[in-house]
Amino acid sequence: MKTGQISRVATAVSQSVRMQRAPILSNFVGGKFVESSASDYFYATNPGTGEKSVGTPEDSTDAEIDIAVKTAAEAFPSWSRTPVSKRVNIMFRLKEAVTNDLDNLAGLVRKELGKTPADARGDVLRGLEVLEYSCGVASQLTGSSLPNFGTNIDVTQRREPLGVCLGIAPFNFPAMIPLWMFPLAIACGNTFILKPSELVPSASSRLAELSLDAGVPPGVFNIVHGRRRTVESLISRDEIKAVSFVGSTEVGTSVYTSATARGKRAQCNLGAKNHAVVMPDADPMQAAKQIVGAAFGASGQRCMALSTVVLVGEAAKVLDNLVDGAESLKVGIDDNADMGPVVTPRAKDRIEKLIQSGRAQGASIVLDGTKREHPERGGNFIYPTIIDDVKPDMEVYKQEIFGPVLVCLRAKTLEDALDLVNSNPYGNGAAIFTSSGSNARKFESEVKSGQVGINVPIPLGPPQMGFTGSAGSMLGDLPFYGQSGVQFFTKPKNVVSRWVDQDPSLSSTVIPVSR
Repeated sequence: MKTGQISRVATAVSQSVRMQRAPILSNFVGGKFVESSASDYFYATNPGTGEKSVGTPEDSTDAEIDIAVKTAAEAFPSWSRTPVSKRVNIMFRLKEAVTNDLDNLAGLVRKELGKTPADARGDVLRGLEVLEYSCGVASQLTGSSLPNFGTNIDVTQRREPLGVCLGIAPFNFPAMIPLWMFPLAIACGNTFILKPSELVPSASSRLAELSLDAGVPPGVFNIVHGRRRTVESLISRDEIKAVSFVGSTEVGTSVYTSATARGKRAQCNLGAKNHAVVMPDADPMQAAKQIVGAAFGASGQRCMALSTVVLVGEAAKVLDNLVDGAESLKVGIDDNADMGPVVTPRAKDRIEKLIQSGRAQGASIVLDGTKREHPERGGNFIYPTIIDDVKPDMEVYKQEIFGPVLVCLRAKTLEDALDLVNSNPYGNGAAIFTSSGSNARKFESEVKSGQVGINVPIPLGPPQMGFTGSAGSMLGDLPFYGQSGVQFFTKPKNVVSRWVDQDPSLSSTVIPVSR
C-alpha cells in the first residue's frame, strides 16, 4: 500500500457523515470481508457530536462463528509450518504498512473515540512498538539444548504455536490493544480471531486490510463482530486454545473463568486504581504537571490513568497546583484540545453519579467538571474534576471511575501511604514523586503494583519487558507482549534422542536417570 493512500474504511466513514447514515462493517474471515446475516445491528456514535459513526452486527450468527473458527483452524497447519523467517518478513511488511497508514488509523480513532490528534497518534504508535517487537520474534523462539545429558542422550527444547487464539479488545485503545495481540500471536505461528469493541471497530477493520496487503495469508487473521453472546460462543469452541482480554474487571473475570474452565490459556488485563504518592520533598510544580497529564489524558479512559493521588504531610500544598493545572486544560474535539469526551452517554452518566456520591459521602469537590457545559451539546463532555478529603470506604475510591476525575487522599508518612496503596485490590501501576533516593528505594521495594514509576506518572516500559500489571488488575500468569507474551502464545516441547552404534543387549525396566 502506498503512503497517503486513503483507506476504504476511512472513506466509508467519511461518506457516511456526509450522507447522515452509518456504514456497516463486515466480519473479516479467510482474507475477505463477509457481510453478516445478523438481524440486529449495533451503531456506535461519535462521542464528540452524538452522530452515528459505524454499525456492526449485534452478534454474529452461530453459523458465521463456526465458519470463522473453522477457517482459522484450517489455516493453522500451513501457517505454523511456515518458516519463522518468512513470518517475520510479513511482520516487517505489516509494520511498514501501519507506519505509512498512521494518519488514517489515527483519524479513525478520533472519529470513533474522540481522542485528541496527538493521543490518537499515540494510540497507534504504542501498538506499533509491539508490532516492531514481533518482527524480532525469531530470537525468542530459538529454544535450548543440552547435549549428552545422559550417556549418548541429547535433549532439546523447542517452542511451538498453540493453534487458534482469540483476542477480545476494549474501546479505549482501538489500535493499540489489537496490535498488542494479533501480531505477536501470528508471528509465533498461531492463527487469530479478533473480537473488537463494538464502540470502536473501524481501526481493527483497517488493520485487517493492512495485514492482507502485507501478505498475511487468508485465515491467519480474522475479525468477528458482536457483543456478549459472540464472546461466549467463541470461548466455547474447542479450537480456541488461548484467550487474550483487556477490559473491565467484571467482564474479564467472566472471560477468564469460562476460558480456564475449558482448559484454555487466558491472560486478562482488568480494572485499575493507579496511585501517585507525593512526598513533601517533591517539586510541587513538576509533580502537579505530571499528575494532571496522567490523570486527565484521554479523559481518564486508560487502564494506566493516574486516578488517585496520596498527599503525604506537607505535600498537601500540591493540591492548589493540581487544580490550576486541571483548570487550564482545553476540552473539545478540535485540534488544539487537551482532552476529549468520554465514550458514551451512559459512561458520562455513571461518572457524574460517582462524583455526586463523593459529595454525598463527605468528600470535597474542589473542582467540579459537571458544572460546566460544553458548547458541543451533542457530545459526552465532562470537564476535569478533583475530589479532596476522600476516604478508602467511599465509592469514588473503591470503584474505577474511568473518567476525568482525580481523587485525593492524605497520609502522614510514607509508611501510611504504602499501607493505603497496598490495601487497594488493584495493582496495575503506582508512582512516587520525591527528591529522596531512600524514599524512592523504599517505595519501589514495598509497593505491590506490577509497574512502578519514580517521578514518572505512567510507568510503562518497552515492549521487551511486557505489561506487568498484577494483583486484581491481572488474571493469568503470563502478561501481554514481551518475552512473557511469546511464552503465552507458544508451548514447550522436549525432544530426547539417543543414538548408539548397536542396540543394548537387554531391555531396561528402570525409570531413566541422567547419572
